[in-house]
Amino acid sequence: MKWNAELYDDKHAFVFQFGENVLELLDVKAGERILDLGCGTGYLAQQIKNLGADVVGTDLSPDMIAKAKATYPDVEFAVADAGNFSFDQKFDAVFSNAALHWVKDHDGMMKSVYDSLKPRGRFVAEMGGKGNVGLLIAATKQVLAKHGYHEQTKVQVWRFPGLGEFTHELENHGFRVTFAVHFDRKTPLQDGDLGVAKWITMFGSQFFEGVPADEVQILLKEITEILRPAYNEDGQWYADYKRLRFIAVKE
Repeated sequence: MKWNAELYDDKHAFVFQFGENVLELLDVKAGERILDLGCGTGYLAQQIKNLGADVVGTDLSPDMIAKAKATYPDVEFAVADAGNFSFDQKFDAVFSNAALHWVKDHDGMMKSVYDSLKPRGRFVAEMGGKGNVGLLIAATKQVLAKHGYHEQTKVQVWRFPGLGEFTHELENHGFRVTFAVHFDRKTPLQDGDLGVAKWITMFGSQFFEGVPADEVQILLKEITEILRPAYNEDGQWYADYKRLRFIAVKE
């Protein structure tokens, strides 16, 4: 998937704005070395640096990293796969916001994070949890099937795990989970009834691979109408987010 870094910052800033709250869990100490895994355009990495830490931000998207380097030149950024990475110098903490559900290899990710941490280092993150944008995914697949795009209904864009399964996996990789919560957080969409189409275009374009561009617009309008009763609250549209937030410590 190719990311539009400018659109990400302009219309989907809620991703890192909500992430500022996760920084409280990270509890940054001055002088710590911290990895921001899936850093996007770098906003939260800069916030971590502002708290006195030595931070490295990584993302799989070269476009995101290019934007991060241009915007925050005092922070170290690099293109890296969250499912398979390594550093010569260990970290006091690995932080991630709204990125882990994009990772294809969660087993490799957990191993890489564990190996990159110092003893008693912490892994602090928030990601999409079980049921995240469930209404949106169901509406998208309903419309795709209606128009005969049955192969596209099988597309698995993200992994949204349940609390129990994910914490069990962390424990199997040697972590001790000290905090974990799975909660609802309806998330505002921008630009009124155009918000659903813009969200899907930004984050779920894989569903429409092989669909002619002019027909995609028709499908997006139909998806929007299906979601209108649940998503539209007096003109403000909200997506049905469900988040998984945790702290895990390397034993």
